[in-house]
Amino acid sequence: MELEIKRSNLEQKFFELTEKIVHENNYALYDVEYHSGSSTLRVFIMDPETKTAVIEDCVKVDRAFDPYCETESWIPEDFTLEVSSPGVYRNIRSKQHFESALGEIISVTLSGQLRQDLDLPNKIKKNKKLRGKLLKLENEHIELEVEQAPVQIPFEVLKKASLDPDLNGSSRELKGE
Repeated sequence: MELEIKRSNLEQKFFELTEKIVHENNYALYDVEYHSGSSTLRVFIMDPETKTAVIEDCVKVDRAFDPYCETESWIPEDFTLEVSSPGVYRNIRSKQHFESALGEIISVTLSGQLRQDLDLPNKIKKNKKLRGKLLKLENEHIELEVEQAPVQIPFEVLKKASLDPDLNGSSRELKGE
């Protein structure tokens, strides 16, 4: 997993414009995705205090794009804008996302196995999906608490990560799945 998102020229222009609009409207920008094939820009915003967004927030940011869509010649004519909250189970794709998730329960999918020389139960070492509390973010890895054991996961074997809160309030075990 790369923590630095590489953007094409058009994606970078959309990112910069989106960042400006979102901040002018007093929201935090969580993520931006531009899909060139469908000319769709997905913008994920949140209220800095609540860490979520309601429909009125999304409409406000959507409408703030209107003047730019009318004046900026680089924006495709068939452009589609989607503004939403990043969601409860939001993807974790950047260093800032991991930093904001410290202390939270997350799920990760691995592209490979953990090092076999680690002192961990086999069911954790051999598992491709893990769920645990995010304890640390380092330059080369994250550390999760899985079944009361600290597990270092190098970014090179991390395929996907997302928040995975327990919304039922039950004490669902934190483990390899």
